[in-house]
Amino acid sequence: MSRPRIVIVGAGFAGYRTARRLPRQLRHRADVTLLNPTDYFLYLPLLPQVSAGILEPRRVTVSLSGTLRGVRPVLGEADRVDFDERTVHYMDPEGGTGTLAYDRLVLSVGSVNKLLPIPGVAEHAHGYRGLPEALYLRDHVTRQMELAAAAGDTKGCAARCTFVVVGAGYTGTEVAAQMQMYTDRMTRRRPLPGGVRPRWLLLDVAPRVLPEMDERLSRTADEVLRQRGVDVRMGTSVKEATHDGVLLTDGEFVESRTLVWCVGVRPDPLVADTGRPLERGRLVVDPYLQVPGHPEVFACGDAAAVPDLERPGELTPMTAQHAWRQGRVAAENVAASLGAGERRAYRHRDLGFVVDLGGAQAAANPLGVPLKGLPAGVVTRGYHLAAMPGNRIRVAADWLLDAVLPRQAVQLGLVRAWSVPLDTASPELARVGPEHHAAHHLSPGPVKRADMPPEGDS
Repeated sequence: MSRPRIVIVGAGFAGYRTARRLPRQLRHRADVTLLNPTDYFLYLPLLPQVSAGILEPRRVTVSLSGTLRGVRPVLGEADRVDFDERTVHYMDPEGGTGTLAYDRLVLSVGSVNKLLPIPGVAEHAHGYRGLPEALYLRDHVTRQMELAAAAGDTKGCAARCTFVVVGAGYTGTEVAAQMQMYTDRMTRRRPLPGGVRPRWLLLDVAPRVLPEMDERLSRTADEVLRQRGVDVRMGTSVKEATHDGVLLTDGEFVESRTLVWCVGVRPDPLVADTGRPLERGRLVVDPYLQVPGHPEVFACGDAAAVPDLERPGELTPMTAQHAWRQGRVAAENVAASLGAGERRAYRHRDLGFVVDLGGAQAAANPLGVPLKGLPAGVVTRGYHLAAMPGNRIRVAADWLLDAVLPRQAVQLGLVRAWSVPLDTASPELARVGPEHHAAHHLSPGPVKRADMPPEGDS
């Protein structure tokens, strides 16, 4: 008999973990193929540290071919799934096309930027969904600071070193926190004309920073940001964006050359193209992550509307930690459908959150205990080291070097503005995982090792 063919679409948190676990679950008795636009898994929660120059870009990437034994990686972006023919059609990085046939399919295509019909935003804002955006933001901010320092007039200098971040969720809050420290360090080394200081604005229509978090942690983050000089404005957003700045919903026009869009995400358009039932734009699945009417198809991560068994009637949030754990359950249930083991429903209980606010500052509530300052910073970084499926020693080494050596504030020129437009931000990364992927829910990992990356994954 021929070996079962398993195709996994997307190597984000859900897809990567599915691919990592499946060969062991099946004892390599199936052909596992992983389709992804890049040859790496991206650890999204640490992207703000890449932009801030704390971590080198490769530290947050994990090679697929180097870490997935028994899995055949295929470079390409899925553009159509035929459930009746059981095929996945894709386009490779050079424009060629291909088809993958499957006996079992795992859809873990992740999410893309959420766009709102605000004039000028698509043309002048940049998202924060992948490595290209992180590198572009670092170069762009560095360039604006250098041009501001050389500007002949104070007004032009102030406009260039005014940075607007829209979205006070995990990603936006961490970007504002990390990048404010980055520009502050640059100013200390090279003062700006007329005593101008870098200005960071963090906007959101929500009533408070980090509305997903406990109010005490939200308050901690707000206090840290304001103490550093970040202009936090709740109940405010962008009404219009132009080349010269942004018009806010309160009527103020802010002169700026930088608009970072961290409003949120929506499921990858491939999900809607399947023609199957959706809920809140996500593919409907049962608690076992199977698509109704197609028991051979599984979906997880941001692409799937997974029932939250801990809160009946609700869906699990689109976060990295849910995606990571759903990937494990997807692997076990795919294996069970082929006669290896027993299937189980996805169930998860949050044990807290962590948010890195730069330096020694963080907000965390492991096991429901609210922490801030250095203790929270230790918990946050310890969590990331435990959760990363690779590069742990290199990440820890970069953190150590950043603590004792000055950062290099230089432009690398690797990513141009035209290559990271908001409406198609990181098309090669659109399949790699959840948003706020800085949405760092703590898992039972620190308590129950089975919920962290499998032993030997580092």
